[in-house]
Amino acid sequence: MPKQKTRKAVKKRFKITKNGKVLRQSSHSRHRKSHKSKRQINRQKQTRKLTGKIAIKIKKALGKG
Repeated sequence: MPKQKTRKAVKKRFKITKNGKVLRQSSHSRHRKSHKSKRQINRQKQTRKLTGKIAIKIKKALGKG
């Protein structure tokens, strides 16, 4: 049976912590910030946790699940 390959696009977008949680960056944070409030911009900098079925699928795509 061949080795499972890592999905490189998924690897660039998600990180798996030591405890197995899946983290992602917030969207809408690259440009067009002039009309957004400072609070909104600061909240976009935070990483978000993924849960449920989508987290399981991402772990499989990364070869961790």
